[in-house]
Amino acid sequence: MYQTFEELNLTVTELPIEFEEEHPVYRGFIREFPFITGQGSSRKELYRNLAEVYDSYIERQTEPPEEMTSSLLSVDQLMKYYDGEVFDGFDLANEKNS
Repeated sequence: MYQTFEELNLTVTELPIEFEEEHPVYRGFIREFPFITGQGSSRKELYRNLAEVYDSYIERQTEPPEEMTSSLLSVDQLMKYYDGEVFDGFDLANEKNS
């Protein structure tokens, strides 16, 4: 688990161990992404938690963007780029009523 972050050229910063109800709590964050934090009752759990949060973050960043269609544009935006083609799902009558 520790090698995973090194392979990705990421640095984990471990915070001092704290005790809650006499149990150790390990906390840390990824230095390159300080908003990615984790915690666990052991170092192994801390690193596992950081890996899960990092993987989730990367998945969200690599999702394909929503497809752009003319129905997402206003009449003014469409007319700015209009070149004579027929727009998919565009109805000028509906735009005038809204």
